[in-house]
Amino acid sequence: MSDTNNYPKLHNAAWPGVVGKGAEGEPPIGLDAMLDMTAAAEVDGQRFDGIDLFLCDPHINIDIDGGELNRLVDKVRDRNLEIGSLVAPVWTPAGGGSAMGDAKQRKAFLTQVEKSCRIGEKLREIGVRPNGVVRIDSACGVEPWADDPDTNQKRIAETFREACKIAEDHGERLAAEGEICWGGMHSWRRMLELLEMVDRPQTLGFQADMAHTLLYLMGYNSPDDALLPFDFDWNDEERFYEAYAELVSKLRPWTIDFHVAQNDGTVFGAGTHDRTGRHCLATDPNGKLDIVRAAGYWLRDDAGELTRSIRHLCWDGCMFPNAVMMKRETWNGILSAMISLRATHGWQE
Repeated sequence: MSDTNNYPKLHNAAWPGVVGKGAEGEPPIGLDAMLDMTAAAEVDGQRFDGIDLFLCDPHINIDIDGGELNRLVDKVRDRNLEIGSLVAPVWTPAGGGSAMGDAKQRKAFLTQVEKSCRIGEKLREIGVRPNGVVRIDSACGVEPWADDPDTNQKRIAETFREACKIAEDHGERLAAEGEICWGGMHSWRRMLELLEMVDRPQTLGFQADMAHTLLYLMGYNSPDDALLPFDFDWNDEERFYEAYAELVSKLRPWTIDFHVAQNDGTVFGAGTHDRTGRHCLATDPNGKLDIVRAAGYWLRDDAGELTRSIRHLCWDGCMFPNAVMMKRETWNGILSAMISLRATHGWQE
């Protein structure tokens, strides 16, 4: 399908080169390689517009200085890319701490948010980052959260409210990641509850990832919140998209960041990353989503009109094997799917 639209911008994500890598898994793929593969992808003369970044070693040190930041900007611009959303390294191994933890842990969490927002602000001032948010999660697992759900949910909300104050000081917005492995954010109901408890819609929104939010339907890690039975017949498309529309209608009003992805309906973990929605290639025959159709539920309102609230789309392929990631056809296939998506749900400015 020909794409004459120029919005939303099409971005790749750098963090698949790091997430699920290292430890006992495969070695990380460096940022330069991720930038090169993103810039090299091309379909009918169209390329990625930008890249979303992971503010964590070995890609980007959260304590990056001015000179290093300028060199990063040069690397991105030299490849005719822009920068979009940033992932704040709020987890303990990266120097952060649990959002429901003790005072020391929560302070460490907020420190990482502040450093990330400061970087985001500088990149906007330089002019290489015209849109995007700072992504956060609760940095805690579902099982520890479940020891005392009410107390822990309130504590996460308190931490997120403090994070909102920090973000506002830097002119940033925060997106809470909808992924089944994060305590207090592991189901659509708990995610919605947390957003409403924080009650800062101008600053804190929802980050929807098509691979992760798919599993909200099935009630993984929260069976009481399932909108489809665990043994659902995936061939029943009508029933699936009825439930999918119901799910999206609950979260779309909060959605400020959107990841295009495919999922085969299973969970998966690699390296130190907990089990979550398994990303697979856009062309995977086991994929459960019609990517273009499913994305439309997020990008259009209940009346079918474009919301135009998502200024860029990001492809997320976390925990792909390195051999798959190093193939040019992987990124061309992904770019092709995103071009088709924008041709259907995009616009011109």
